[in-house]
Amino acid sequence: MQTSIKYRHEFKYLINLHQSYIIRQRLKSLMRPDKNAGETGEYHIRSLYFDDINNKALHEKLGGVRDRVKYRIRIYNGQDKVIHLEKKLKRNDFIGKIKEPLTRSMHDSIVAGDYEVLNNPEKPLLKEVYNEMKHSLLRPKVIVDYIREPYVCPNGNVRITFDKELRTGLHATDIFDTQLEPIRAMDENLTILEVKYDEYIPEYIRAALQIEGLNRQSASKYVICRKYLKTNTWEDY
Repeated sequence: MQTSIKYRHEFKYLINLHQSYIIRQRLKSLMRPDKNAGETGEYHIRSLYFDDINNKALHEKLGGVRDRVKYRIRIYNGQDKVIHLEKKLKRNDFIGKIKEPLTRSMHDSIVAGDYEVLNNPEKPLLKEVYNEMKHSLLRPKVIVDYIREPYVCPNGNVRITFDKELRTGLHATDIFDTQLEPIRAMDENLTILEVKYDEYIPEYIRAALQIEGLNRQSASKYVICRKYLKTNTWEDY
């Protein structure tokens, strides 16, 4: 049985250091840090993104297709305590996510090219990804690596994140590789601001986000890292 999907609003902005400082200072008095951020107020995210033989996810994003999906494996702070296989869905300005936990051994098998570990009819997402790998040649494409500073508010279930130090693992596919040295994929003075909420966003938070020069932009970390890969290596899509 397919998991029910909850869709939320999602807006992205590419902001500079000055904008980031002003917005952060405003939000600190209106929202609280995410409990998963710890003492530093930040955590590290590393994802391995997949795409098929035709690079469908990449081209649909570049082509502005409104309804699309992406698959990824995600970990936090370089640890294997929590490993999720995720399917992210985009429907107009709404996003939804389905995820399923993986064991470290399952991750290692996938990276090694053994996709049979996903062939589980009792886990719809695993079976779906297995079928994509078998029939559409879905394969690992790029590692996306960054630091996230998250803030939350229960009113409207608002979540605002500052994603910085975006890096790419180039052609690497093992997110647990201790020798991996990701390359910066975006100007160090830029931050991706993401705003997510359910049915509404409180007016006081909306007001805090009003700043000169702040405009919604296409800021897909996956696309940024794939474009870097194409520009700086021999990858062809």
